[in-house]
Amino acid sequence: MEQFSPSDMKTILHSKRANMYYLEYCRVMQKDGRVLYLTEAKKENQYYNIPIANTTVLLLGTGTSVTQAAMRMLSQAGVLVGFCGGGGTPLHMASEIEWLTPQSEYRPTEYLHGWLQFWFDDDKRLAAAKCFQNARIDFLDKIWNKDKDLKSEGFTTQDNMLSKAFETFHQRTENAKKQSDLLLTEAQLTKALYKFAANTMKIEDFTRQHQSTDKANDFLNHGNYLAYGLAASCLWVLGIPHGFAVMHGKTRRGALVFDLADLIKDAIVLPWAFVCAAENTTEQEFRQQILQKFTDHKAMDFMFDTVKAIALQDYSSEQIEEQNL
Repeated sequence: MEQFSPSDMKTILHSKRANMYYLEYCRVMQKDGRVLYLTEAKKENQYYNIPIANTTVLLLGTGTSVTQAAMRMLSQAGVLVGFCGGGGTPLHMASEIEWLTPQSEYRPTEYLHGWLQFWFDDDKRLAAAKCFQNARIDFLDKIWNKDKDLKSEGFTTQDNMLSKAFETFHQRTENAKKQSDLLLTEAQLTKALYKFAANTMKIEDFTRQHQSTDKANDFLNHGNYLAYGLAASCLWVLGIPHGFAVMHGKTRRGALVFDLADLIKDAIVLPWAFVCAAENTTEQEFRQQILQKFTDHKAMDFMFDTVKAIALQDYSSEQIEEQNL
């Protein structure tokens, strides 16, 4: 097998990358200049290639290990690596192993500069939070009325109950005076979406329980962590630290990841969690469905566009150009 280095690979923008991997019971390693994962079979070992140039996130679950050589190549290709529990959840954070972010001195700085330009101003930070919330609902409205598969399952924003919930959401978001007002409004809307999804898929007595073992809650947890992976990748590429949140509080180190993941969770993760639960699909089938929908609806592109627009809101095109010199 011909040797090559990561510098020989064509650079693919993170927003255009197609792959997000979750691995169990294998060893990730470097072999012949490539990153592979090794599974042990009864008769022989089996190697499978990981196309790192076209990969955004690598989640390592139960029974996995990774070599230093593999991590070096993953870092050079800009792949975000995380360690998680079985099935992709939970993602171990805080005092345990969290996201392993590749190191690079050449990532852009203009987005961090732009973010800090407004972040220390309470009014501007609140305005940015409102932009996130409005973008979130606009994306949901677009996806639910565009996705033929969701429409066939009965998911539409034209429902009377949802129309009233959205109207209330927009009014309260516009009138919010602090982040806690936005969080309360968000919680009320999410509760309405859960109720609508459960009724649509005829799932009785549903309540949101993060520690529950029913399939709808399990799939919601699983899909949310996949969204966190995309959000963490987006922020790493743009060079914005996870602690500069606009919604979830300044005391949580990864809060901006949660802010950004919320942009796509209600539109994609929530409906498919209920659809797959009602159809009694496997965890793997649900994961494949979510990842395919992330790609189909360009979730990463949407995240990048939203964050960049907010980060550069106070900059003229001339100032942006100067920072790139």
